[in-house]
Amino acid sequence: MRDRVRVFGLLLSLLLIAALTVSCGKKATVKGEGEEVTAEETEKPTEIREEVVSIPEKVTEETVVAKAEEEEVTEITFENIQFDFDKYFIREDARPILEKLGSFMTDNPDVKILIEGHCDERGTNEYNFALGERRSQAAMDYLVNLAIDAGRIKTISYGEERPLDPGHSEASWAQNRRAQFVILK
Repeated sequence: MRDRVRVFGLLLSLLLIAALTVSCGKKATVKGEGEEVTAEETEKPTEIREEVVSIPEKVTEETVVAKAEEEEVTEITFENIQFDFDKYFIREDARPILEKLGSFMTDNPDVKILIEGHCDERGTNEYNFALGERRSQAAMDYLVNLAIDAGRIKTISYGEERPLDPGHSEASWAQNRRAQFVILK
């Protein structure tokens, strides 16, 4: 009889432990300032995750708006002017390009430009840097003669360091003997 009572007591204890374990699993955790949260309320992190997921969508919308605004900006480019071999005078075919640039600068008094002087690969580096500088200066002088303020124009020579065409033919060299215009912001 004592054995039956012990077995019954042992079974009763196991049932009580099992019931406490199950009920503790359903009870909520204690959150923040001592408030207990039910099991249903513990699903809120899922809602928070949904909100976190929605943040990149907002960023994406802002990015789309920014891209749309960028597309409205008109890119302004001007043709390069070419030079004859070992020369830096302004050719006849370069004059309309410079006059168009001068007209643009007159209409946009806040615009400043950089004139890059370039050469082909023939000649020493020192010689080509000097020739590139004379080419960019010739283009600047032409614009100044069109009443463009010299303070709005900067010049630089890259010599033969930045060829437009890396080839080694007369056609490649002709493209590389140039002055190139960059609008400064």
